[in-house]
Amino acid sequence: MRIFTCQSCQQVVFFENTSCERCHHTLGYLPGLFSLTALEPLDNGLWRPLERTVRRAEVAFCANHAHDVCNWLTAPNADGSAGFCLACRFNRTIPNLAIPDNLERWRKLEVAKHRLFYTLQRLKLPIKTRREDPENGLVFDFLDDAPDGSAPVLTGHNNGIITIAVKEADDERRERMRVEMGEYYRTLLGHFRHEIGHYYWNILVRDGGRLEACRAVFGDDRQDYQEALERYYAAPPPEGWRDHHVSVYATSHPWEDFAETWAHYLHIVSTLETAWAHGVTISPDFVDGPTVWPQRQTNPYTEASFDEIIQAWLPLTYAVNSLNRSMGLPDFYPFVLTQGVMDKLTYIHTLIREVQALRF
Repeated sequence: MRIFTCQSCQQVVFFENTSCERCHHTLGYLPGLFSLTALEPLDNGLWRPLERTVRRAEVAFCANHAHDVCNWLTAPNADGSAGFCLACRFNRTIPNLAIPDNLERWRKLEVAKHRLFYTLQRLKLPIKTRREDPENGLVFDFLDDAPDGSAPVLTGHNNGIITIAVKEADDERRERMRVEMGEYYRTLLGHFRHEIGHYYWNILVRDGGRLEACRAVFGDDRQDYQEALERYYAAPPPEGWRDHHVSVYATSHPWEDFAETWAHYLHIVSTLETAWAHGVTISPDFVDGPTVWPQRQTNPYTEASFDEIIQAWLPLTYAVNSLNRSMGLPDFYPFVLTQGVMDKLTYIHTLIREVQALRF
């Protein structure tokens, strides 16, 4: 994530902020410019950005701003009314707001989803709505369990339909599930990054003519998915799974291996952008073996090589994990990137760079 400042008073502000704490200007995010801008109200109910490149524009807040779950800006409809922003137009089902506390759960879901869309835009990845692609377009359903508990909702993906269980927005319940399932890491943002990996396997691998190349790295996805999951949940983790998989769940099926690896690539480039934006770099001198340290921090989304990314990422995780342990906290990044895992991350990196080159 970039560092944002208020154009009115130069106070540092953050991605989810809706007002500047110093000068009290209303703030909104311009997704096309990756800019959080201070705003001046207009008499017609619209807003004028103080972002210098679009100062003559008139913009509206996303319709979901009325629920205080979105601070993104969009062009107003012809009648001046507010439509949905780039991120919210992919919502098909929002949480039932008649249920107590669901509005706050929705806010948490949207924070994670908007950070996902920030990253997808920075990576310049293609994305289509269900209207643009009725069969495989992306859509989000945020669903509650049945009141009687008879039909628990499972987070998952099915041909562009990403279902997120609303209960995942409850920190206590999510942590309980993390412990029960023996996971090192379970967050809302992690769910979004994993499930979007399934979407991109469909459009970049399956529909992009890359099946054989992907199978050579992740294995044959034609094995029965349900049977593979049943075997996974019925048996202990395979011996030596860390040699080639970033998580235990990645061992269940090649589709899950791809999605888990995809999610970790997004973890890495997003966190590196944040670190580099704040001037945080860690000397790799204590890392065994020769290193090629980048002389400058390039854009990890579109410019940095995989070697530059991984040579920056590993020392950063060692340092921050150590800082967390000094505070008695769990590791910031509780994963081991073996050579087998890095080979798979290299495939994801190369795939994304190929798509970027084709689009631009």
